[in-house]
Amino acid sequence: MSTPTRRDALFAALAAGTASALPAASAEEKKADERRSSPKRYEMKKSINLWAFPYLDKRMSLRECLQLAKDAGFDGIELNYDLESDLSPKAKPKDLQAIRKMAADVGIAISGLCSFLFWPYSLTSNKPAERTRGAELAGKMLEAAAELGTQNLLVVPGAVTIPWIADHEPVALSDCDKRAREAIAKMVPRAEKLGVSLNVENIFFNGYLLSPQDMIAFVDPFESKNVRVHFDTGNIALFQMPRDWVLALGSRIANVHLKEFDRKGTDHSLASFRTLLDGSTDWPAVLEAFAKVGYKGYLTFEYFHPFLHYPEALIYQTSDALDRILGRKK
Repeated sequence: MSTPTRRDALFAALAAGTASALPAASAEEKKADERRSSPKRYEMKKSINLWAFPYLDKRMSLRECLQLAKDAGFDGIELNYDLESDLSPKAKPKDLQAIRKMAADVGIAISGLCSFLFWPYSLTSNKPAERTRGAELAGKMLEAAAELGTQNLLVVPGAVTIPWIADHEPVALSDCDKRAREAIAKMVPRAEKLGVSLNVENIFFNGYLLSPQDMIAFVDPFESKNVRVHFDTGNIALFQMPRDWVLALGSRIANVHLKEFDRKGTDHSLASFRTLLDGSTDWPAVLEAFAKVGYKGYLTFEYFHPFLHYPEALIYQTSDALDRILGRKK
């Protein structure tokens, strides 16, 4: 063993002096900083909807989107069914199975399947042809969800009004309710056989199922574990509090959309929704409500406007915001 030199002794003294000069962390400093992140960690899973990626305008392939979501730290990604993309009526079972394998190879779960097609082909339309086409597409979505290996299919059961479709003919509430119940009832046996949950989403802007009590009265009579709720925090945020819905719906919630909303100003369009944390949602209260009812599933950020420039920034920003909401930041 070598004998310590004068230089070694000098460095040791300097190190000791520097350490003693540093103030000890106070008890207050050792606590979680609530300005940075939730001091409580929640066990829900992070997910993001494909609409936040520049996929439909073909600036990114589906594989690139899956990989970006994985690289950004998401546990899952929610895919969208439409008329033209990889996920459409054109897709055969083998095509959907290939997407499922692609996600598995990337290492990200498919957290659910949803679609904008429930609007132009509403299950409660006054036009029989639109209702028939809507039921046909919903059936294809059910099959697609099973092939993709997800248990979650978001369903919009009907609409009294559809503000974003200019020529939509308003549907009488009584007709809307009757048609919606009939449409979902026809889907239940197939959903149960496939092991896919029909998750009814609260929309509010469609003039139907406007309260947690309305939603419960719609879902419960089916008496099926495959008819549940897809709760969206942003869709009711203009006039109601998300935490109240969570506490009322409880274990009926199978999947969740996290949409940020700013109650201070809105033009009542999809542009009203904001990036996470850039709004008026009381996220600590919402997360506590989810924890109280025992929800441990996916929290999926839904956003309709991929960034025009450097679109991956939105994905990383969202992942960081979710880490703070969930208390994952150290």
